[in-house]
Amino acid sequence: MKLSDGVEAAIHCAVVLAQLEGEGTLPGSALAELYGLSPSYLLKHLQALAAAKILESVPGPYGGYRLAKAPERISLLDIVLAVEGPKPAFRCAEIRQRGPGALEPSAYAKPCGINAAMLRAERAWRAVLAETKLSEIVDGYKAEADPRAIAFNCGFVARHQRPQDKKPK
Repeated sequence: MKLSDGVEAAIHCAVVLAQLEGEGTLPGSALAELYGLSPSYLLKHLQALAAAKILESVPGPYGGYRLAKAPERISLLDIVLAVEGPKPAFRCAEIRQRGPGALEPSAYAKPCGINAAMLRAERAWRAVLAETKLSEIVDGYKAEADPRAIAFNCGFVARHQRPQDKKPK
């Protein structure tokens, strides 16, 4: 099973946004810069996360993105579904009913064993993603990442974060 690169980008961005202070936001352009991604490419995925109510998009010159709910309430499955959509990864085309050896439709009353196995595997995979919360990923990053990467990310966020309580009046 292959997920798009957008899933990786979306999860990494959510991890960064989980570390913002208060009601602060981070511009999508800053997130794109942080990961060396095209801003238009990343914005498409950030907008999908906002549409799924995972992120909140704050408009205006002091706007940007922030989590719409606590990281403990966001699963990796939520993010994957927002980016990839809900369709199963495997789509059975019933090719067993084609070709010179195909029988009448009544011969295929039972579901295809290949499709059944793939759907079982997908249910298991989705269950693990549903159980894995963004907060676990954030905690793991803090515990296991190279201290230099953590320091860089903290500095980057501090430079680009837009605190919402300091808007000009």
